[in-house]
Amino acid sequence: MKLVDYHKKESFAKEGLDLTKEQMVVLKKLDAHDGLNQNELAYLTYRDKSSLARLLTKMESKEYIIRRQNDADKRVNQVFLTPEGKRVYDRTRPVIKELIDKMERNISAKEKDQMIVLLQKVQENFEPGFTF
Repeated sequence: MKLVDYHKKESFAKEGLDLTKEQMVVLKKLDAHDGLNQNELAYLTYRDKSSLARLLTKMESKEYIIRRQNDADKRVNQVFLTPEGKRVYDRTRPVIKELIDKMERNISAKEKDQMIVLLQKVQENFEPGFTF
């Protein structure tokens, strides 16, 4: 995966995207479910609460996200995409698609299906009941 991370970082830089892999994951989760609270976001991104808080602070400074206190429970912060965050996330999509196309070159549909089955088995070994 280091090789994929390297190429993703290079591709983002080439496109002028000031974004880390971790930040992209947060943007993707918020694009799907805007307004998640920080605990939910930590769980969904496999991060501990303190490292997520630091990541979100950086993302706020870039104006990709905004945190708001929950009206019903002031101890809970909800996280929302800003228009800038949405714009940046949308710009990553063709970059990621191109990267996936490059990775899948010369791999048959059957081989991809086999890889998915194997990765699901590995994930199941770590987290029974969880699927892609």
